Amino acid sequence: MFRNYIKIALRNIWKSKGYALINIVGLSVAFSISVFLFLTAYFALSFDNFHADKKRIYQVYFASNDPEKANKAGSMPFPITPALKAEFPEIEEIARVVNGSNVLEYKGKYFDKNIKFTDPGFLKIFSFPLVKGSREAALQDLSSIVITENMAKAVFGSEDPMGKQVQIGLDADKMQYVVTGVMADFPDNSSLRFDAVVRSENAGGYQSQKDQWDAHSHNVFVKLKPSTDQLAFEKRLKPFTKKYFSESIASLKRQGAVPDERGDIFAIRLQNLEKLHFDTALAGGGGAPIALVYALMGIGFFILLIACINFINLNVARSFIRAREVGVRKSLGALKNQLFLQIWGEAGVICFLGFLSGIVLAILLLPTFNATFQGKLSLDYMLEPDKLALLVGLFLLVTTIAGGYPAWQMSKFNAVEVLKGKVSLKKPGLLRNSLIIAQFTLSSLLICCTVIAVQQVDHLRKEPLGFQKEQVISIPVGSKVNSQQVLQRLRGKLEGDPQILGITGSGVNLGMGLDRSSSRSVIGFTYKEKEISSDWLHIDYDYLKTLNIKLLAGREFNPAYQSDTLDRVIITESMAKMIGEKEPVGKYFQTDTAGVKYQIIGLIPDFNLYSSKNGKKPITMYLSRSQSLSYIFVRVTPQSLAVSMDKLKRVWKEIAPESEFIGSYVDENTNAWYREEERLSQVFSLASGVAIVLSCLGLFAVALIVMEQRTKEIGVRKVLGASISNLVYVLSRDFVKLVLIAIVISTPLAWFAMQKWLDNYPYRIEISPMVFIIVGLAAVVIAVVTVSFQSIKAALMNPVKSLKSE
Repeated sequence: MFRNYIKIALRNIWKSKGYALINIVGLSVAFSISVFLFLTAYFALSFDNFHADKKRIYQVYFASNDPEKANKAGSMPFPITPALKAEFPEIEEIARVVNGSNVLEYKGKYFDKNIKFTDPGFLKIFSFPLVKGSREAALQDLSSIVITENMAKAVFGSEDPMGKQVQIGLDADKMQYVVTGVMADFPDNSSLRFDAVVRSENAGGYQSQKDQWDAHSHNVFVKLKPSTDQLAFEKRLKPFTKKYFSESIASLKRQGAVPDERGDIFAIRLQNLEKLHFDTALAGGGGAPIALVYALMGIGFFILLIACINFINLNVARSFIRAREVGVRKSLGALKNQLFLQIWGEAGVICFLGFLSGIVLAILLLPTFNATFQGKLSLDYMLEPDKLALLVGLFLLVTTIAGGYPAWQMSKFNAVEVLKGKVSLKKPGLLRNSLIIAQFTLSSLLICCTVIAVQQVDHLRKEPLGFQKEQVISIPVGSKVNSQQVLQRLRGKLEGDPQILGITGSGVNLGMGLDRSSSRSVIGFTYKEKEISSDWLHIDYDYLKTLNIKLLAGREFNPAYQSDTLDRVIITESMAKMIGEKEPVGKYFQTDTAGVKYQIIGLIPDFNLYSSKNGKKPITMYLSRSQSLSYIFVRVTPQSLAVSMDKLKRVWKEIAPESEFIGSYVDENTNAWYREEERLSQVFSLASGVAIVLSCLGLFAVALIVMEQRTKEIGVRKVLGASISNLVYVLSRDFVKLVLIAIVISTPLAWFAMQKWLDNYPYRIEISPMVFIIVGLAAVVIAVVTVSFQSIKAALMNPVKSLKSE
């Protein structure tokens, strides 16, 4: 019996190979795209899940309910870690994590490496596997260093790194370490990434800040004991917060701050490791917005749904063509469940072929997908048991939904009525109309979202940054050379060159350069009973001149004033507003009670040191002869961009042969700020394109079946004198109505969804009604063209032939 069902299924598929091909192509495209989107979302949601005690690991952060808005800050003072460990037995392990990069030397070779400063508890909190060494002993000594396998291969080659001595730092800051552990390389879904870890006591500034509660500089992670409840523990932290941060609480009260829903103005809270990757407000949040991940899943579901709708529409429409076959089989004794299984089996074969070709398509397109969306999917990743279960689940879901309903409908046909010819589909049914409306609603929704996302990305790019980004070359200095010396050598080499308009240095890059590195230093302090938070930017002379930033008041840094390198700063308008000074030049402030007293010598307009999607931050700029610069900026004439880049490359080899030249243009670097938004718009573009193609494919097939069913009507109309244009109008209008209804439904949905998305940006577009009008017209035109192809073909048919066949 089963073999007979298979034979009949294959025979019916071959008999209607055109419709079968439409179904298989639609399903294969939908499967392949959905696989990519679901696996990408799954990968993003899996970040840091490999840590064994992930549910008990948290990052500590400050939550302050400021009068303007609630804030979160993950930067902690050094003494908070031992104080928390001593006062709260619920804490099983605690560790500070200070970010840093430095040059490592071994046998005369130098390596730029990302080295984090931490505590012994770090190796007990996180489940990074140690391939050599002991978790308990690896970081017990101040001279210990634990490195990754990748770093071990780069530095030591085939040598056993255990017990080897390395030097970290340059000149007077150089320290010697002994390798006491080797850590396995990180999986791709790890938020924490580094080349080595050493003790936090070796971090720069530790000795001067180890007892200062108002100097915030690093992150703190804790692992709570198994029986500890997060909310209960946070409640127990309230007395601790009042004890050590009473000044911050009092200052917020004076500013008019009110308690939040938990009764706190200023509190210490915990963010679980599983959510940290998506928390952009904290230091650990470095992933795509969680909304983007859910959008990927939603789009994948929409595309699968559109493919299922196509399958259902075609099978329901064709079921009436096969009604006579069903009636005959029922009259010969076929049972309802037998017919259901046979027809569902046919759908299963088509779904399997579509699924199989979709998997092949996904494998072929995998490199292109990874390159386009910066993905990290691989064939090995797709063949993991949980991923295979996801793929099989998708197949079963589509087969159940798309094949089950038409089979159930056909198995219900009354044999007597079918054989009398009373079962027909001359008028479109409610189900078919609803499904077509659903298809075009989803397609129009995705197209509207795509257009608005592209407009927002373009708006962010064109938003004035507050400095002139064109004709500026950014050069990462690296850790192998003395940045101050390299900057002076470069100035000496290029002095008097007419193509060079300005040279300066900075601790922070503008945009995302070829080194793919970014840093940020934020310092909080109290000024006249106000809590101040400012980005702290290390610059060199001619910074304002090189970037064409105007001076509003005061003066720039000048080599003639030696004190400029000690205790003078330039601030932005936002910083002046934050401290409440209309004329800030000449005013003094301190970042901590025992620190330097800084004098403000200049005021400049706000500018975007970071992405414009984050808004313009209060910035304090300072000079330092002892602190390293990370980047050198060179402004060149507009006519000499390519020539100047080549010249800088040649000069760099002379003045800094130890450091690789990886210069880039600042305007290209700032465009990289919007990579996530570009990725979002690309995802929506891909999805909307696939959705509209699948919708048109389904509409084309349904129109073909409807034209076959209306052959007699078309012949009669032609005999009575109907023109081709009139026939096309009559045959197309019902479909156009459905598309118009879909546009009416999708427009408010798209407007609401994109308004929510745009609310995340300080600089945003206003959604124009023209977007919905143009998308609506485009959808109608596409539908008319799709249906008209079949309508014109039917209208050109010889009426005598069509009436004779009836």
